[in-house]
Amino acid sequence: METDLNKGEVLGDFIIVKALEDGVTIIGLTRGKETRFHHTEKLDQGEVMIFQFTQHTSAIKIRGNAEILTKHGQMVAGR
Repeated sequence: METDLNKGEVLGDFIIVKALEDGVTIIGLTRGKETRFHHTEKLDQGEVMIFQFTQHTSAIKIRGNAEILTKHGQMVAGR
């Protein structure tokens, strides 16, 4: 992980999510004493979004049929 010295934020790994169907939901989860939802996005088929783990985001939940690319490899989420 890197630190942005200008903002004091921790910059983490990126993941790429490509929706393979309409209505794929991506939910960002917080860090801290309690894990909470803090951001939700919906993607339609063919849409791609790039996500980054940050000082505030510790996990990302993906609901629906989607291709996921990380530095650890490629996987497909689905029903």
